[in-house]
Amino acid sequence: MKQIPDLTWRKSSYSGSNNGACVEVRYGERGIVPIRDSKRLDLPHIVVAADAWSTFVSHLKR
Repeated sequence: MKQIPDLTWRKSSYSGSNNGACVEVRYGERGIVPIRDSKRLDLPHIVVAADAWSTFVSHLKR
């Protein structure tokens, strides 16, 4: 599994002040979007196709 540096993870501006418990994503990888649970950093991240992530986010915005 490819190691992804912690400094590149981003959380939503909508996550608010919930003690950091949110989903974080990393943009910039060609064709993929790594995703992790910020409250369970001991678990591995998952990776989805960038176009699938884009579709998912578009549906959430509707």
